[in-house]
Amino acid sequence: MTTTTDVAAASAAHRDQLLHTMMADHAKALLAYAEKLLKDRHTAEDIVQEALIRAWPHAERLYSTEGSVRGWLLTVTRNLVVDRKRSAAARHETIGAEDRDVPLPDHAGDVLTSVEATDLLRELSHEHREVLVHTCMFGRTAQETARILGIPAGTVKSRRHYALNTLRAKADRRLRPAR
Repeated sequence: MTTTTDVAAASAAHRDQLLHTMMADHAKALLAYAEKLLKDRHTAEDIVQEALIRAWPHAERLYSTEGSVRGWLLTVTRNLVVDRKRSAAARHETIGAEDRDVPLPDHAGDVLTSVEATDLLRELSHEHREVLVHTCMFGRTAQETARILGIPAGTVKSRRHYALNTLRAKADRRLRPAR
């Protein structure tokens, strides 16, 4: 007498045999197709493996019907390739624990400092501001600045000295609390 367990074991063995037949008959063609679509052999191998895994539960039906087993497998392979290309992994998007809710540094202080420095520079005379731009911002020497502005190097040094002293004094006044 045949039991349900015997039938199930025979059916599983039959499916395993069909899977081996499917792999022998179609794996190379599927791999070539997937590799052509992906231009990556390793990913193509993963896709073919997934296609065969998806075919395994349907192996008996695939071989017992009129349709083309290879056609079905190629369709599954193509759909898996499309899914892979659309996935976040293909776009190199990953969300890790370190990416979630990461506090960003507050740059409000830097912005405020920049605004205050700009305001202080506007309060300088054109000549003093011009010398500071060349020497401090562009890193030019007193001689280079003198040549560019058409003034003596001593005048450049003097204007820079008085401009920096003026800026320090105005900055100190702004930082001191009002009484």
